Amino acid sequence: MITTLILVVLIIFVIMSMVKVVPQQTAYVVERLGKFHAVLAPGINFIIPFFDRLAYKHNLKEQAIDIPEQICITKDNVQVQVDGVLFLQVIDPKTASYGVANYIFAVTQLAQTTMRSEVGKIDLDKAFEERTNINRSVVNSIDEAAIGWGVKILRYEVKNITPPQSVLHAMEKQMQAEREKRARILQSEGEKQAAINVAEGQKQKVVLESEAIQMRQVNEANGQAEAIRAVADATAEALTKVAHATQMKGGYEAVQLRVAEQMVEQFGHLAKTNNTMIVPANLSDISSLVASAMSVVKQQSK
Repeated sequence: MITTLILVVLIIFVIMSMVKVVPQQTAYVVERLGKFHAVLAPGINFIIPFFDRLAYKHNLKEQAIDIPEQICITKDNVQVQVDGVLFLQVIDPKTASYGVANYIFAVTQLAQTTMRSEVGKIDLDKAFEERTNINRSVVNSIDEAAIGWGVKILRYEVKNITPPQSVLHAMEKQMQAEREKRARILQSEGEKQAAINVAEGQKQKVVLESEAIQMRQVNEANGQAEAIRAVADATAEALTKVAHATQMKGGYEAVQLRVAEQMVEQFGHLAKTNNTMIVPANLSDISSLVASAMSVVKQQSK
């Protein structure tokens, strides 16, 4: 009875050892008598107990591996601490099992060394701008070596680039100085534009004032010309009427009378306004004065 029970248990154990269920996106590497035999695909697989054994199990999903922080020296001799994350996938379980002892450790070390090399090619100021190029260079370098390890490097991302505190303080002062510089430039540009606007305003004011003075002078000159012209026209018209009047009957005598009256009236005014009065020598001969004035009238009449 006991023997039968032991035999049943042994058979169950052998059957369970023969059947291997492989999960999806997983690969089992089987060795037979210490030598590679096969890679079990997802699903139910059968092996020979005591001869075959599961030597390696690989996850075929995409894996994210954290790259530890390390110190790198930039092209301008500044020490920065850089870390990242690496994404890879096992594409050949056999090579991943026998091509390298530990592919995760291998790609991690290669990522660190490649990162130090790439950071050493650029200055600190450009390190933050060149992340995309750094990521691409690391992927290309690691992927070339990882082909022999059965691993495909999908991408690499730099997580942090941390300069020393002294450099951070210097960078902060530099950014503050740059902001102050831009502020001073904007202020000077504003003052310059304000001065230009004031100068333009003064220029336009002077031009407008000069144009106003010119227009006023032109208007005054035109007014004076018009006044002179009006006086001349009135004088000419008066003389014309006097000339016509002398040619009419009794007109010559009327003009003589008017001239005599004007002379007497003007001498009367002189006597009122001046203590000393200069009179013609022939003042007693009014007729001769009137005759002299009438000679002028005759010439105008002709």
